[in-house]
Amino acid sequence: MNILAGAIGIILYFYSIDHLILADSSMLNKLSPFFVILFARIFLKNRIRAFQLGALALALGGSALIIKPGFQFSSTVPALIGTLSAVFAGLAYTMVSYLGGRESSFTIVFIFSLFSTLACLPVLFIEAVVPTLEQLFYLLGAGVMAAGGQFMLTASYKYAPAGEISIYQYSQIVFASLLGILFFAELPDLMSLGGYVLIFTAGILIFLKGKRST
Repeated sequence: MNILAGAIGIILYFYSIDHLILADSSMLNKLSPFFVILFARIFLKNRIRAFQLGALALALGGSALIIKPGFQFSSTVPALIGTLSAVFAGLAYTMVSYLGGRESSFTIVFIFSLFSTLACLPVLFIEAVVPTLEQLFYLLGAGVMAAGGQFMLTASYKYAPAGEISIYQYSQIVFASLLGILFFAELPDLMSLGGYVLIFTAGILIFLKGKRST
């Protein structure tokens, strides 16, 4: 089930990127940790704790300062699809947490990647585009980094409650911004800096609270 949910979530996310401005589609996708907490309560019987919701709200606010969404939804359909991508992503992460102690993280990532590839093959043949060598290099690099990140994310859900792990997905915004500074000289503004502080604060709060509970 998590394989199907993950593939649907990715497809819907790319659809929302194509039909919404990037900031808005990214912001909608960042709702997935909230759905992780909800689904973890339903399927894994994990308690919903007030500090988790508070930390998530803090991290979501920080990501809003960085992404700066305009909420310019020309149609409710793309916005709804963007929200559904977060729903399916949250369901997939929850199922990964359930399978963590039963299946190897390598097996989960392999089956997910295989299923997603097979599901997208028809579209490849419909609109085939031959990449240049430079494009192929960047595509392979993106694939290697994405695979490494997926392995680590899957492993993390194996060793900790889904509701506590999900918040750290917001850190990708911070690291993306730092890489932008390093490689493209994209200096952050004051709002972005404030967003970094909020996201880091939320992550530290979850870590300290989880450690104290343990």
